[in-house]
Amino acid sequence: MQSRPVNNVFHISNSFLNTLRVSGPMILNFTFIDRWYESVKQMARHKHAVRALILIAFFESFIFPVPTSVMLISMVQSDRTKAWRYALICSIASVGGAVIGYLIGWFAYETFALPVLESMGKADKIDGFKGMVDQYGALAVFGAGLTPFPFKVITLLSGALKLNFVIFILASIVARFTQFFLVSAIVWKFGEGAEALIKKHFAKFTIGFFLLVAVGWAIWHYGYSS
Repeated sequence: MQSRPVNNVFHISNSFLNTLRVSGPMILNFTFIDRWYESVKQMARHKHAVRALILIAFFESFIFPVPTSVMLISMVQSDRTKAWRYALICSIASVGGAVIGYLIGWFAYETFALPVLESMGKADKIDGFKGMVDQYGALAVFGAGLTPFPFKVITLLSGALKLNFVIFILASIVARFTQFFLVSAIVWKFGEGAEALIKKHFAKFTIGFFLLVAVGWAIWHYGYSS
């Protein structure tokens, strides 16, 4: 029966979008750029900007509240010739931080991870992601790591839920490399105009890309019955 993969894709998509709480026009919430842009822009031109980028990408994976893309966008705008280098730095540091987040979630969820999530107002996303991880595993980690879903929620809960570590790392690597290289590519191509483009279309594009992956996964996983 050919509808089974399609039905599962719809189920995955609805679960994911409900977890993201995307309503109305699917516009990535980049209002933090308005609050942080000037200070981050100054930091991006500092002689220690690369070190700051590493620290932000690392700690954002489990505790830091400001998304790494704020720093990445500013730094690539400052020097587009280093776009791919900055994307690689962000990706590696973010995955490294994801390992720490996973371990914190595994060993100290109640004492550390949950209070951190609650203090940042992310507690409302916990139940939704728990259900996604339980049912879809790596696909949930990939989708949430690629799209506007807060990455720290992913890392801490994946450890708390004892998700297979290899699966978690592989999904995180693919998701974070894809996101940061995509952001860098947009800024490299459009320069100063990239910020407005990312604000308007980044969430729609990444969610759409994830849904394409979900279609492929559902077809591969469930197959078509004759």
